[in-house]
Amino acid sequence: LLGTNSTTVPALLNSTSNQLYLHFFSDISVSAAGFRLEYKTVSLTSCPEPVVPMNGIKVGERLQMNNVVSFQCEPGYTLQGNSHITCMPGTVRRWNYPPPLCIAQCGGIREEMEGMILSPGFPGNYPSNSDCTWRIYLPVGFGAHVQFLNFSTEANHDFLEIRNGPLDTSAVIGRYSGSDVPSSLLTTSHETTVYFHSDHSQNKPGFRFEYQAYELQECPDPEPFRYGAVVGAGYNVGQSISFECLPGYQLTGHSILTCKHGTTRNWDHPFPRCEVPCGGNITLDNGTIFSPNYPEEYPNSADCSWLITVAPGFGIKVNFTLLQVHGPHDFITLWDGPQETARKLGIFTDGEPNEPPSSTSNQVLIRFRSNTEKGGLFRISYQGMGVLCKIDFFKLYIMLLCHSLIKHMPGVLPWLIHIFLSNQ
Repeated sequence: LLGTNSTTVPALLNSTSNQLYLHFFSDISVSAAGFRLEYKTVSLTSCPEPVVPMNGIKVGERLQMNNVVSFQCEPGYTLQGNSHITCMPGTVRRWNYPPPLCIAQCGGIREEMEGMILSPGFPGNYPSNSDCTWRIYLPVGFGAHVQFLNFSTEANHDFLEIRNGPLDTSAVIGRYSGSDVPSSLLTTSHETTVYFHSDHSQNKPGFRFEYQAYELQECPDPEPFRYGAVVGAGYNVGQSISFECLPGYQLTGHSILTCKHGTTRNWDHPFPRCEVPCGGNITLDNGTIFSPNYPEEYPNSADCSWLITVAPGFGIKVNFTLLQVHGPHDFITLWDGPQETARKLGIFTDGEPNEPPSSTSNQVLIRFRSNTEKGGLFRISYQGMGVLCKIDFFKLYIMLLCHSLIKHMPGVLPWLIHIFLSNQ
């Protein structure tokens, strides 16, 4: 059935055989003007065999009216034109579009897990003055295995570069020129840049290579990290992690590590360590000091000094939360100030002091010395406190008391002067 019509003028109809059956029907009611049609003989021959594009294939063998033929390009080539063409009706059989072309383009983007990249015009010679860039984008955690099939460029003038990364400034991991087919290559980034340059002179057939995604291994797991914590959980190429130490420990090494490119996954620096420093300047308002090698025993012949400094107007209260120092040759000395010439707060060995020492200044010097082979360990916590403010109030109270005595008992003044001079 080609169509049924009653009130509208039908479109052009074409039969697909050498016979056409036309049936007209009218009922007993309203009459109308009827119809008039013309017909002519048309050829039922097929559309001409479409030209199969070079480096392409045709899908579909039927070439009669309304039949559709499709085209595909070989790997590495890009289809230019319409991928599907239809055999049109009419007195002359023809396709609605011309057959497409399959061309090797200058550059492009590849996001498939495998593919082919060709120099422009391949297998013919590439054009002069070409600058072509292809970018291969794979999922994170994959690199590209590159295998060359053909290679021929003007030596030293026309060249191909493969870069490990998405930028024009990414590291070049392969640069090729001449007629030798390069060996296979493994990129170590999920993004790869391919750049080709030709100058104004000799042209050659160029290159053809295929790539296939392969899974990149992660960098080694840094856990467990003793006496510290690892910040970040990404161990793939290009990802970074950082390291932090527990209070009282000091980081030795690089605090930030990045998983670097390479066929073997590894970090750009060795793992750092958290160690107890033998001395140092401490400026936190409160904290903890450990013996060297803590929680292992301290070594022989250790001599460590820590200077604790808090905000002006505050003192420092020191607590020995663990004290296993073998006296008299191993001992800890505290001074109420930044130097050993200041007032001593005490010398301490085994056992906890009856009263935690406190400073009257905003600095305390702590020195630990060991001269025996027994070993031991200690743990000291400290905190800043408003001691100086209390002392100022005490001095103010004494001044007011002296003023009252002088006012009500004038004879006490020589006695107060004597006491003041004897304490200077």
